[in-house]
Amino acid sequence: MSDKTSSANTALVLLSGGQDSAVCLAWALDRYPRVETVGFDYGQRHAAELKARQVVRRKMAGRAPVWGERLGPDHRLNIRAFGAIGETAMTAERAIEITDRGLPSTFVPGRNLVFLVYAAALADRRGLDILVGGMCETDYSGYPDCRRDTLDALQTTLNLGMARQFAIETPLMRLTKAETWGLAKRLGGEALVELIVKDSHTCYLNERTPHDWGGGCGHCPACELRAKGWTEWVAAGRQALAP
Repeated sequence: MSDKTSSANTALVLLSGGQDSAVCLAWALDRYPRVETVGFDYGQRHAAELKARQVVRRKMAGRAPVWGERLGPDHRLNIRAFGAIGETAMTAERAIEITDRGLPSTFVPGRNLVFLVYAAALADRRGLDILVGGMCETDYSGYPDCRRDTLDALQTTLNLGMARQFAIETPLMRLTKAETWGLAKRLGGEALVELIVKDSHTCYLNERTPHDWGGGCGHCPACELRAKGWTEWVAAGRQALAP
């Protein structure tokens, strides 16, 4: 028996368990009739995100009856062999710093490209046509595979190589972290903001020390970006992002 879905306009969300992917899940549930999720175990030091993603999924499904109806299965893929290749600060005990290439040592070469290739292969089997990721080139850590031109090129390659018409959607691509908080409020109100604060995990060092903006060490690049966005959003009056 085939495990493909039959719905048109179905989405597969790359759900890490962090702030950005949680907002992307809410965004997809708000607009697509069928949504599935995929997560990747690549040996990341911040393995707390793998637990967080299940909590985020469960609570997101309870946010609204229609979201619960739309949320389909979750898939977790083991790609630890890939994660071990780069020996970056994301997968090995090494300092978080800027390398001689001018990139953060947390950059895992090709990570988003590999994620999307695996996601596309899964989406093909599941009959899903839209891949949703939280990549952003406005407030980000300098990763070249977060850029929209990179993803446009990959989308073309996937469609040529798999004879499909996948669309890679990146709803946060042009948003600041403050605007991402605003989008969360527009999609699910203060309850969704609270869910993301309490249950998502972004900290690269795997810490869960409580802060106004969520759990984390407070000083790694991921925590600094998240905290900066929160502070700016609060200072702006915690407004919802306009449709």
